[in-house]
Amino acid sequence: MLPTVTINRRAAERLAAGHVWIYSSDIADRGQALGGDVVNVLDPRGRPCGAAHFSSSSQITLRLLGKEFSVAGRIAAAQAFRDRVVRETNAYRLVSSEADQMPALIIDRYDDCFVVQTLNQGMDRLQGEIVAALVEQYSPRAIVERNDAVVRQKEELPLRAGVVQGELSGPVAVMMNGLQFEAYLDQRENYVAAARWGRGKALDCFTSSGGFALHLARGCESVEGVDSGAAVLATAEANRQRNGFANIRFREADVFDLLAGFRTGGRQFDTMVLDPPAFAKSKAQIDGALRGYKELNLRGLQLLAPGGTLITCSCSHHISEAMLFEAVAEAARDARRSLRVLERRVQAQDHPILLSVPETLYLKCLIFEAL
Repeated sequence: MLPTVTINRRAAERLAAGHVWIYSSDIADRGQALGGDVVNVLDPRGRPCGAAHFSSSSQITLRLLGKEFSVAGRIAAAQAFRDRVVRETNAYRLVSSEADQMPALIIDRYDDCFVVQTLNQGMDRLQGEIVAALVEQYSPRAIVERNDAVVRQKEELPLRAGVVQGELSGPVAVMMNGLQFEAYLDQRENYVAAARWGRGKALDCFTSSGGFALHLARGCESVEGVDSGAAVLATAEANRQRNGFANIRFREADVFDLLAGFRTGGRQFDTMVLDPPAFAKSKAQIDGALRGYKELNLRGLQLLAPGGTLITCSCSHHISEAMLFEAVAEAARDARRSLRVLERRVQAQDHPILLSVPETLYLKCLIFEAL
């Protein structure tokens, strides 16, 4: 028999509205529940609300699991959805936590290898079952856990990483949009959009492993990719060589400083990509992040040629599309540039968005034309 946890009215209304998280402040009675338990959730009148994973340490105490929860069944359902939306790649996000009714679980597929993250006490307890389901359904070459994410510390879980099934001797290069490279999966469809609008001389800021740069190189005269990380630039250069592009140059530099230097030197670009890491990892950082997005876009716009294309992104769910639009609008006013919206985009479809859980919408990608 499952332990029972009772929630208050505010939490019951939150569940009724479709969200799946209950915070510690909304727990009326935790009963005998222990960290990682599957529990029955009751509203203040004793009516059942469903089963959930219980956390003994996180502010998110309950994460609803939905009806008839089965690890193997949910993975199979997630695969069925990917079969509908994923094209031209052997790498994609197989399970995207709450959006696939498997809260706090991330599974990425790279060809015949899988990377698993179990980010709360409940999913961590189920890791063996998750690995067994992947072996049963896919017979993979290797399954790797990347449980070194700092968010696990909020769950009082140890940080660890490594191969948990099979063997893996090195990085796995995958096929994506006709290219072979190591890349982030959530920008896959945005890479294609950027290539559709890109032209001339391009600058890819915060290039990381070179995803945008590689796609732009097929249609642009030249591409410069910039990042401050030597390790990711080594991966980007390997990706360039793997695909045989001679019109890409990667350089290690602080993006903000480099953009300022380019302006002093009179440089101009026809295509500008701004894809920084998350500037806001909490609500308390929103104001500072918005100042950062404005400054970054201002410096980018100051280098953008007339008629050029600006592709600007935010990967923080704390920054809404409206906030990013306003930051770019303020930058455009300061730069005395007029921008036309070409596309408003989000993360790739294998990273689905659950309407009732706004946190599942995190990536925004806006594409503008400078008039």
